[in-house]
Amino acid sequence: MRAATVVSFSDTDPLSGLRIADIEPGAAPDGWRWVKVKAASLNHHDLWSLRGVGLRAEQLPMVLGCDAAGIDEETGDEVIVHSVIADPSATGDETTDPHRSLLSEKHPGTFAQRVAVPARNLVPKPAWLSWNEAACLPVAWLTAYRMLQTKSGLKPGETVLIQGATGGVASAAIALAQAAGYTVWATSRTPQGREFAKTLGADEVFEPGARLPARVDAVIETVGDATWSHSLKSLKPGGTVVISGATSGANPPADLARVFFLQLSIKGSTMGTREELLGLLDLLHSSGARPHVSMCVELGDAACAFQAMHEGTLLGKAVLQID
Repeated sequence: MRAATVVSFSDTDPLSGLRIADIEPGAAPDGWRWVKVKAASLNHHDLWSLRGVGLRAEQLPMVLGCDAAGIDEETGDEVIVHSVIADPSATGDETTDPHRSLLSEKHPGTFAQRVAVPARNLVPKPAWLSWNEAACLPVAWLTAYRMLQTKSGLKPGETVLIQGATGGVASAAIALAQAAGYTVWATSRTPQGREFAKTLGADEVFEPGARLPARVDAVIETVGDATWSHSLKSLKPGGTVVISGATSGANPPADLARVFFLQLSIKGSTMGTREELLGLLDLLHSSGARPHVSMCVELGDAACAFQAMHEGTLLGKAVLQID
């Protein structure tokens, strides 16, 4: 089958390790099902994999890709793939299972014509979602949903600041925050990015580091080093910053005095549960919000989408059409 794989690691030139090739699929473990992939979306996780984060050289080549939508080959049902692979014996929140992984970390990922996943990781795809839209949900949109609905403590009418508006998680957070009834402020480095944030539902947009009209109740943080200080300074006393990534660097200054003096909360967030994915689908259905797909290419042209993400020119999500 045709697949996009990582064959070598490079921190300075990550795309050099990307290969589109025919591979022989291995056997699926007991209790797993094969999905014929119709669409899969890119995430920063895929770029980190090309840099060697979370993978070892002896695992190569590894099929990239964390999320997808396709057809359950056993039942013929249209499904969305929940990509958090937990230990079969794990109970409760699978994101806190110490043995959990994502597709493409221990098991082949979704940038292929077929992917094997545990049967419990298959979620029915609603007919009102396109394949491309459904493929955006399991990583970026689910991550944003968990940050807002589970971690932030926000109530309708309260104000949230979303840093780095054009990223996959951040752009999803803008749309979901608007759908949930929050006042949404967002930042972006470029005029194009700030205009994009407005089209997604941001009430106000600002340059990174700008002085805001008022302090906010919560901050959605995925950028890291470049925006961390601004995120803490933007919070009301008792406010919360929820962080799920650090695309600009993972070692920002702590500013501990501000944290304890203003009693700020810092909450980490990673992916989301199957139940939260179902909650996300309910919110999309009731609100009409949908993922914004700015780039859609065939699997053989995956390098173009990777390049746009690597250069930071991508607005929202890029999708690979597999079939």
